[in-house]
Amino acid sequence: MTQYLERILSEGFRAFFLGAAIWAILSGLIWEFWLGAQTVGNGIEMSNLAMSPYEWHAHEMIFGYAGAAVGGFFLTAVASGRGWVIACCFCLWSAGRLVMWQSSALPSEIVAGIDLSFLLVLIARIGAQLVRRPKPQHAVFLVFLTALVAGNLIVHLDWTGLTSDAADEGIRLGLLALIGLIIVLGGHVTPGFIRNAMKRAEQAEQTWPPVTPRLNRASVALAIVLPWSLLVPILHPIIALALALIHALRLTHWRVTLVLRDPLLWSLIAAQSLVVVGLAMWALARWGIGEEVGALHILGLGGIGGMTLAVMSRAILGHTGRALVSPAPVAWGYGLMILSAALRWLAVDLIGIWRDALLLASGAAWIGAFVLFVAGFLPALIGPRPARDVRPIPTQTRHMKLQRLDVG
Repeated sequence: MTQYLERILSEGFRAFFLGAAIWAILSGLIWEFWLGAQTVGNGIEMSNLAMSPYEWHAHEMIFGYAGAAVGGFFLTAVASGRGWVIACCFCLWSAGRLVMWQSSALPSEIVAGIDLSFLLVLIARIGAQLVRRPKPQHAVFLVFLTALVAGNLIVHLDWTGLTSDAADEGIRLGLLALIGLIIVLGGHVTPGFIRNAMKRAEQAEQTWPPVTPRLNRASVALAIVLPWSLLVPILHPIIALALALIHALRLTHWRVTLVLRDPLLWSLIAAQSLVVVGLAMWALARWGIGEEVGALHILGLGGIGGMTLAVMSRAILGHTGRALVSPAPVAWGYGLMILSAALRWLAVDLIGIWRDALLLASGAAWIGAFVLFVAGFLPALIGPRPARDVRPIPTQTRHMKLQRLDVG
């Protein structure tokens, strides 16, 4: 048992990706149980929560689950740590989940301080790394992490009574910070992964996805502005729609049809396509066309859920020395995540039994996706690296080496 624990805490992706998946399952089961009780008219009051179950659910998806997924990535690819560093960071994240679950029994200031501590330590660690080894392309990540912390802080300020009716805006800020991060990170790694796959398949270089510097710069600039545009209500739907259009143009250059047989690649493309759809729907909803809750769940389930599953998969395979082939259960999990987003969107305009059934089905698909993820990757996360000659070494393009963002 000790050797498994030491191995899990030896690298950031092991501890945090496993923790993120387990929390996605546990929190999803809690939410399903509560929704099911409401459906049959046997409402259950979660007296352990200082906030409403809806607010707890939204908070734990964005700042709990996604916070762990983001932390695992950065503690592996940008500010790697070993042993006690990973253990301390993981304990801070876990403590945040615990105090949130028992928030009614603790002072709201204590809950806020513990819950915010992990992301603050993560920012400090990345900042210290950048001071020692400056890399401008990594500095942009601090902008998104700062927005994520700001969103969480706004939520807690509302729960402590220092502000009024601000929790929803804090949730939106956190969600849009993650979407901006996905667009920047995905825009870097996805075409690079596709180029590498096409090169390994010995396809002609002229067929590889081209570099699109103007579109890249425009999308990065808009992604940085996106979460903060909430401060100017008249502006943020314009920013969201412009970003959706520009990122959609980037996707058309990535030779998407050539990689649809590879789950590791199509899962990345699917998640970013749902980000485009979700941003466009959210912009229209802010103008009174469509329902905002549906758009936010397309972004949250399809965009954030889908992208984190895909990136975590790629990182686990790459950093444990395994071939870049998604386990079959995990590939089905990618499909379940898309199904979860679609079912949640369909439930928006329905009432009664059909809405309740779709909500529960969406939650079940979310849980199923992570059960399959854990089943497929648990041996890699807790086991040793295989012999060096087992894994075919993927060819990296110069673009990926320069960016230092390859997660596999």
